[in-house]
Amino acid sequence: MAGAEKQESPWRIHGMSVEGYRHRRQGLPCQDACAYKASAYVAVLAVADGAGSRPRSEEGSRLAVELATEHFARRADAAADCRPGEAVHELLEDAFHDVSKVFLDRTGADAADFATTLTVVVLAPGWLGQLTVGDGFVVLRAGTEDGERQFHLLPQPRAASEYSNETVFLTSPDAARWVHTDCVSDQGIDGVLLSTDGLVQAALTRAASGAQSPNASFADAVFRSLDTVTDDAHEGLAALLRSDRLTALNADDKTLLRAVRKARP
Repeated sequence: MAGAEKQESPWRIHGMSVEGYRHRRQGLPCQDACAYKASAYVAVLAVADGAGSRPRSEEGSRLAVELATEHFARRADAAADCRPGEAVHELLEDAFHDVSKVFLDRTGADAADFATTLTVVVLAPGWLGQLTVGDGFVVLRAGTEDGERQFHLLPQPRAASEYSNETVFLTSPDAARWVHTDCVSDQGIDGVLLSTDGLVQAALTRAASGAQSPNASFADAVFRSLDTVTDDAHEGLAALLRSDRLTALNADDKTLLRAVRKARP
């Protein structure tokens, strides 16, 4: 995955994508991807899930996160005075337009073969912006209640059809219609987690009403493991994502990209 630019970002960022049991058994590569880019001003995190039924989706997911970190960072860096609210939504939509145009230009007539979802988070002074097309999700760590860390699932895109759970892809016709954006202004946010749908069963819980919320024990563990610098963060996350426990919940590829705010000196 792409690494952060070493410019004293206030965020410590780490993540990876691993092939799921189904792909390991079939000798197929991981079709998920993640990347990030960080500076002293802004950090951009992106995850993508290539469509398993498309022949070049592995390339599509990698291209999507590469373009997202480049274009979202460029838009955010150029908008130094951007304030929380409608301006952030416009920034996110403009950056998505940039990504979509270049993606379709590069893939040309075979664009559908590169189909992939895309979820992006922009961390800037004073606000957090999220853009999602497809079924990725974002969990925030912010605040405490009775001494316990609190976790919050950001709203996800509405289904493309009332009668279908089919995922929308970056290459889907009229994909921009199904893009979901969010802007959050909360100085208490000190952790952000992005994932593809391979971790839904582990990272989220579903109430009887159907509403989803973060699995607090899972979120707390993956954030805490990054709160302090260790030499085994990469190996530890790889072991978790390939563990029998998570494989039993979902055999798909898995991606987890997380950021925690560094402790102030």
